[in-house]
Amino acid sequence: MKTLIVANRKSPKTLDALFQIAAYLDSQGLEHFEIDVSDLPGPADTFGERAAALQQKYGTGYGLIITLGGDGTLLHSARLADVLHAPIMGIHFGHMGFLTNTAEEGTIPLIADALAGEIIHETRMNLHVRVECEGDEEEPPQTPREFFAFNEIAIARGALGHIVDFEFSVSGDRIARMRGDGLIVSTATGSTAYALSAGGPLVGPSHRGMIAVPLAPHSLYSRAIVTEHHDVVEVTLEGHSAAEVSLFADGDALEFERPVSTVIVTVGREPTVLLTRRQESFYKQIGHTFFQ
Repeated sequence: MKTLIVANRKSPKTLDALFQIAAYLDSQGLEHFEIDVSDLPGPADTFGERAAALQQKYGTGYGLIITLGGDGTLLHSARLADVLHAPIMGIHFGHMGFLTNTAEEGTIPLIADALAGEIIHETRMNLHVRVECEGDEEEPPQTPREFFAFNEIAIARGALGHIVDFEFSVSGDRIARMRGDGLIVSTATGSTAYALSAGGPLVGPSHRGMIAVPLAPHSLYSRAIVTEHHDVVEVTLEGHSAAEVSLFADGDALEFERPVSTVIVTVGREPTVLLTRRQESFYKQIGHTFFQ
C-alpha cells in the first residue's frame, strides 16, 4: 500500500510520530512519501489543470493518507485526498480532535489496523462550490471558479462590515430574500463546526445532504434548512454586497478579480472516506463535547 503522510514539521510531537511511522512502513516494505502542512493545496486546486498538476507531482495509486495534527490538518488534507482518490486517517495532535483518532496506545497500532483493513470506513460528503462574478457574460473566465470544501462554504460580511443583502434558493425554489451577516452552507461533518456556532443543527455524519444556515439574519423567522443529497443551494448577492462580500472555504479566504454575483453549492462529485477506530458513537461524542 502506497502511503502519504501529512505532518507539521514545526511540531516536535508530530515530527517524532512522523519518524516512527516512516520507520514502521519501511520495515513493512511499503512505499511512502511525506509532506508538510504548508504544502497542502488550496480550495481551488482539486479541479482541472491544478488537480492534474497535483497528481503529476505526487503520483497516483495511494491507498492511505495519514495526517498528524488536529482537525484543521485533516480538513485541508481532504483536498489532496479528493485529488488522489484515497481514504484519509487523522491522528490527533491538535486541540478538539473531533475528526481525528487518538493515539493513546501509540501511532503504530493505528497504522497496523489501517493497513490490515481492521478499521471503520466512514463515508463523508463534501461540497462543490461554483462562483460566478459580474461581467462573466461579456468576459467568461478562462477556467470555471470551482472550489472544494469539506466542512463548509461561508458567505460573509466583507472588510467594510456592511450588512449582506442576498437571495437564496434550493433546487430552483426561492426560499427568501434576506439581510444579515451572510449564509453558511455546510456538510453534515461541518454541522459541528462554524454552522453550529451560527445556530445550525447537529446532523449525523452519514447524512448526504447539506445544511444552509443564515448568519445573524435581520429577521424573526429565519431558520436553518437541511437539504437532500441531490439539491442545489444558490445564493444571489444584491447591491453593494456583490462587491464587498467575503467567501471562505473551510476557513480559507477565496479571492476574485470581479465582484461576486452568484454562489452555487452542491454535494461533491465523490465522498471523502475517513478511517476511524473511534469507540464512541456520534451522539455520545457530541453529548460530552457540546452538552457538558
